[in-house]
Parts: sequence; structure tokens; C-alpha cells
Amino acid sequence: MAEAPRDVGLFATCLVDLFRPSVGFAAAALLERAGCRVGVPTQTCCGQPGYNSGDFATARAVAKQVVSAFGEFDYVVAPSGSCAGMLRRHYPALLSDEPEWAERAAALAERSWELVSFLADVCGVESVDAEYGGVATYHDSCSGLRELGVRAQPRKLLRTVRGLALRELEGTEECCGFGGTFCVKYPDISLRMAADKTRAAEATGADVLLGGDMGCLLNLAGKLARDGSPLAVRHVAEILAGGERPPPIARGADR
Repeated sequence: MAEAPRDVGLFATCLVDLFRPSVGFAAAALLERAGCRVGVPTQTCCGQPGYNSGDFATARAVAKQVVSAFGEFDYVVAPSGSCAGMLRRHYPALLSDEPEWAERAAALAERSWELVSFLADVCGVESVDAEYGGVATYHDSCSGLRELGVRAQPRKLLRTVRGLALRELEGTEECCGFGGTFCVKYPDISLRMAADKTRAAEATGADVLLGGDMGCLLNLAGKLARDGSPLAVRHVAEILAGGERPPPIARGADR
């Protein structure tokens, strides 16, 4: 008997919705190829900006919206380690003072995954049907790496992309300087961190810098664009899904 398809709620994220919808479409395509039924319920932010700024009342209100919207899905998957980390690691504590919501948040947390780790660790995807003629380097986002253990999974799948060579950059696990509101509160420090990261990426000789979080990618793409660098920046889902791609981030219209 064939295994029943998994019902997956795609948490598209604010940054994907506003700046890079192609990532959401790529994520949905990858999930469907892995045998999932994908739904995209009406959704809002994950609440992380308020949470990180100490506005816990707003963060709790947003978290309740997300818990309600995604409560009926087998899994919740986000093309972002940062947002997935918020759902998985922080919602239970955020709603812990309200027993009913705490139980629902804990149940949602257990079903919440970052996109590439879900494909590799839950769906058992070993390879992708995609092609990219070029050299890539990969940036590990802080939340995906440290909160969710996302490191080997994207590299494993990228190595199955036909024509793609993968080169590691020095300091790949170091922060890019975005950090949500950190880059607003401490712009000078953030800029120096971004410069360190982009120099390391350029030193690999790669033609494209990949990652799994739009916050990091927007930060790094903006720095590279201001510097006039030819290094392109893309979300890993766009490469893994194959097919037509929009211009690299910060290179022309993204919609």
C-alpha cells in the first residue's frame, strides 16, 4: 500500500512574501516532489521581531495566529531556519503561561521544520533533479545551524545538483551581521561582520553564494551590490528546485 502523502503547511515567511516570492514557489515545488500535499494558509509574521525586541505581548498574539492557522497540518515547513526556530524553539516558552495555548504550541513545535532539513531528515530525499552550471559557496545561518542543526543537509542535496561545484568559505558558521533588529541597533558592527563574510565568500572563487535564510541573504546581497561585486546571491531552494529562476537577489526585479 502506498504511503499517504504528508499534509504540509508552508510557512512562507514575511521576507519571502515581500521580497522573494520565487523562494516560496521553489519550496512548494520541492515539497510536492517529495510526495507532500502543500497548503498555504493565511498567515502573518512568526513574531520574531517583537520577541527579540522584548515586545512579548505582540509576539504572543502573533504566535497564537500562527498556531491556529497551522494546527491541522501534519507538518509546518519554512524556507528559513530563523522562522522555523521561532516556531520550534520559542513558541512553547512564549505561551507557557496559558495551558491551552502552551499545549497547542508544543504540538506545533514538534511538527515544525526548516525546509531542507525536512526534505532530507523527514522525507528521506537523497537527491534532486536540478542542474546549475557553476560554483557555489554556502553560508550557514545562525538560527538554522545552532537552533535546528541544519548544516549537512543542504550540502548533501547541493552535491546532487548536476554541474554544480561546492566550495566551503572560511568562517561559514560565523554570523553575517544581520541578526534581525541587531543590524538596525548596531549598524557599524553589522556592516563589518557582513564585510568579513562577503570577503570570505569572494575568496572561494564561487559565482553564487547560497543560504537558507532570506534575512542573511538580503544583508549579504545588499553589501555585495554596493561593493559592485559580481558574486550572485540566491536562496538554496531556488537551486535545488531547478527550473527558471529570477535574477539573483538585489539584481533587478525579484517578482
